[in-house]
Amino acid sequence: MTDDESDPCDDCRDPVSDALARTVRLTVDRSQIDGQRLCPECFADWIDRYETEMQPEERPVIDDGDTDIIVD
Repeated sequence: MTDDESDPCDDCRDPVSDALARTVRLTVDRSQIDGQRLCPECFADWIDRYETEMQPEERPVIDDGDTDIIVD
């Protein structure tokens, strides 16, 4: 695939170039369960959902100032 080609985002189905796409992979015990190729907007939405769903409901979250999410 060349840089000119684009495949659709797995969420919104809009075309997205490889340079802009982000891949989210879910692995359990080193086995990939799911993988999604997302455009920047859908990836940002995925991050927001992840942070919301993973935040504990009963305990307050202590902000340590280190809220970077590393994506490779």
